[in-house]
Amino acid sequence: MDLTLFLQQLINGLSLGSMYALIAVGYTMVYGVLRLINFAHGDIMMVGAYIALFGMLNFQIPFLGALFLAMIFAACVGIATDKIAYKPLRNAPKISLLITAIGISFLLQNLFNMFFTSTPKAFPVPSIFEENIIFFNISITFGSLLVPIITFIILLVLLFILHKSKYGIAIRALAFDIQTVNLMGINANRIIAIVFALGSSLAAVGGVFWATTYYSIEPSMGTLIGLKAFAAAVLGGIGSIVGAVLGGLIIGLTEVIVVAFFPDLSGFKDAFAFIFLVFILIFKPTGILGINFEKSRF
Repeated sequence: MDLTLFLQQLINGLSLGSMYALIAVGYTMVYGVLRLINFAHGDIMMVGAYIALFGMLNFQIPFLGALFLAMIFAACVGIATDKIAYKPLRNAPKISLLITAIGISFLLQNLFNMFFTSTPKAFPVPSIFEENIIFFNISITFGSLLVPIITFIILLVLLFILHKSKYGIAIRALAFDIQTVNLMGINANRIIAIVFALGSSLAAVGGVFWATTYYSIEPSMGTLIGLKAFAAAVLGGIGSIVGAVLGGLIIGLTEVIVVAFFPDLSGFKDAFAFIFLVFILIFKPTGILGINFEKSRF
């Protein structure tokens, strides 16, 4: 095995896995608080990518500004989704929330199909992302290196917010018992809105970086990516933020390395994420870093 090729693919896998991780964190946060699998989350990632594209093409907003705009817009979409679709069903059976989430997913896809058509749109990638960096005879793009770094920084910031800020403490308390939190004078719906805003803004970051890596976006892009990110959250241990990041990295690495070293199996690369998930869950049903929801959160 060529060591240089292996290290090259390792970096590519970390970059891909970091994008899955950014999206998986949103799944695990919403599930940790509401026990809801928000299947519209992958489509919110798509919304973030389109909003960044719209800002860059129509208003000549620089990339960082477009990224910030995408995060704000996606956070607003996440909050609106909770307020309009999920909040009225707080006390409804879980299957009602699940069906509603799938409905929101189709709604977002069709809305963006109507506004932007189903034709894939080219994403203007900043030239700095395509610059090659030579490191120990390994040629990597700046973008491939930047995504894992940003993911690591976001993870640290998120863990600080959850464990050191008053809103983070409220989120963790809410994950234990919504009724008790309300009795203590905390507005549970406001905290839930913050959870959706955080998760959706991270999904937007993942969507924008996905667009800079693969150069195009389309309204249905969030379906498969969202499913893989969900698989990453379950693999790492849904309810654990560190587990979601770990699961994303594992699935990204698996997908890239399989294609690189077993090209005959490249047609099955999307299946490997779910095969690996099943294999892990057979031996550890709660995921790699699965937590006991009666004792801890996130």
